[in-house]
Amino acid sequence: MIQRIGNLLLIVALLATTGGHWAVLQSVAWTAMLAEHWQADPLATAVEKTFDGQHPCKLCQAIQAAKKSDKKTEFPTGAQKIEFPPMPGHLKLYAPTAFQLLPVSDTFADAPLLTPPTPPPRCLPV
Repeated sequence: MIQRIGNLLLIVALLATTGGHWAVLQSVAWTAMLAEHWQADPLATAVEKTFDGQHPCKLCQAIQAAKKSDKKTEFPTGAQKIEFPPMPGHLKLYAPTAFQLLPVSDTFADAPLLTPPTPPPRCLPV
């Protein structure tokens, strides 16, 4: 039960951060507009009036105004240049004083050979 509540909260948070709440509200507005237009007109005309943009309802206008105000409050996302601390102009690399070459070993070749067990006969000899 707690996991379901956590999943639901995660979905709500993702919708809120990605702007999905506007899509949900717009869907509600379109559904209400379609139902309203369908009462007076045939279905084809109701769908056309709903989605043509010429007949917005109050909720659609409020959603558009809120979207515009949301865009103004966003933080600027300018790319910043990464700066590294200054390094000296001369960089010297020194070889290690003691160097030892390790022997090559093949642990797989040294392992004892393991053969699979012989399967039992499948039929009785005649």
